Amino acid sequence: MKAFVTGATGLLGNNLVRELLAAGHEVKGLARSADKARALLGDTSATVVHGDMQDVTAFADALRGCDAVFHTAAYFREAFGRGEHESALERINHEGTLALLAAADAAGASAFVHVSSGGTIGTKPDGSAGDEDTPPLPIQTRNAYFRSKLRTDAALKSWRGTSGLRILEVLPGWIWGPYDAAPTAAGQLIDEFMGGRIPAVIDGGTMIVDARDVAATMIAAAASAAAGSRFVVGGTFQTMAQILAGLEAATGTKAPRMHIPHAVLLAYAAAAEAWGKWTNRDVLITRTAVRTMHARLALDSSRARHELGITFRPVLSTYADSCTWRRTWLERRANA
Repeated sequence: MKAFVTGATGLLGNNLVRELLAAGHEVKGLARSADKARALLGDTSATVVHGDMQDVTAFADALRGCDAVFHTAAYFREAFGRGEHESALERINHEGTLALLAAADAAGASAFVHVSSGGTIGTKPDGSAGDEDTPPLPIQTRNAYFRSKLRTDAALKSWRGTSGLRILEVLPGWIWGPYDAAPTAAGQLIDEFMGGRIPAVIDGGTMIVDARDVAATMIAAAASAAAGSRFVVGGTFQTMAQILAGLEAATGTKAPRMHIPHAVLLAYAAAAEAWGKWTNRDVLITRTAVRTMHARLALDSSRARHELGITFRPVLSTYADSCTWRRTWLERRANA
């Protein structure tokens, strides 16, 4: 097929471009920066389209002739930092997505695969892992990024086009993997760990999923899933202690052994946020992140496994590949 990928230089988008090309598909990749596109996609045969999700009309013609549009671009990292981000989340994650959807419909694409978030899924009443039909918990709706995804998910569900476009959604856990140049929170954690700047193990846990497994799910959904299908791709649940142990195995850097109680960590996060506000800098940890990790939200990926045949690579392999790529990228930039 001929595919159009937004966010093509991002962690998920870059891996998706490579998975599509490896499968023999033609790919156009949307990128805001020409320099970043050369650095991260220059070794591929992808056609780079320069554009911004805040102005879909400027690149809409590039969608013509494409069979599937894969939407990975989102306003994400900054939304977890200091300041007010609601307006940017609305413009990019909500309005931009709907504008892209309309452009894909007008261009005659057959599939539109949207990346939502596993962070919009809570736990079931019995405490078991949430699936595609599980509503979020109150703590999740306090997160502005998750709220933007929930709002867009609802709009996609009610959207009606003119050309029979199939709308499909993928809801991943915390995405890790190679080509995390930005970096995302995963890449930031790797950098802090390799630099010996993680003093202790924090409470809680989360789902870790490899970007390449999310990409495989998106491609399989575009090929065969029925319109309106949603697929959780959670990966593997990991406590923070397990994540740090995995990074130790991947890098040789010793993981901390001291554990911080939840109440103490909340107080530290509050102080960190105050410091960030005072110094006008972003911080690595926030109270919202601490509470979300403490909730230990797990995801059930059974539908993706059964309907699309998706499997998940070992999480230790994901840590190793993520760390190897991140170290190589930093060394290359330092020697440039």
